Amino acid sequence: MQLDSSGLVVLSREECFHLLASAAIGRIVFTDRALPAVQPVNFCLDGDSIVIRTAIGSKLAAATRQAVVAFEADEFDPEMRTGWSVTTVGHARAVRDPTELARLAALPLEPWAPGSRDHYIVVRAEQISGRRITEAPASTDGPRRDPER
Repeated sequence: MQLDSSGLVVLSREECFHLLASAAIGRIVFTDRALPAVQPVNFCLDGDSIVIRTAIGSKLAAATRQAVVAFEADEFDPEMRTGWSVTTVGHARAVRDPTELARLAALPLEPWAPGSRDHYIVVRAEQISGRRITEAPASTDGPRRDPER
């Protein structure tokens, strides 16, 4: 087991994809009018690519055409203080090929937002990394006191 400088477990590429496949929601990071933007999206994996459905005229659809984007998904248990995070970076592309569109439409990817979501964005995970925290660190603060006492 490899640990990073913070003591978090470094995940393998395979573990990262396995965890991504288990997540329902992720966040895509893109550039909107020269500023960073983050949007939560539901998604599906297709091999080593992330597939997102959006509206054709959406800000996300316009901003991700052939752009480098980041994508992140995670899961945390605040009580146990355990969890994982996976981040990918890659080029986003709009799908226009009718054969590929038909194949992607058959994936288990149902949009959560209302309205037509028939524009597909595919992000190939060119870089992927992940970390897991497996146990809560021991508290060094001691018992907390109520400031009113």
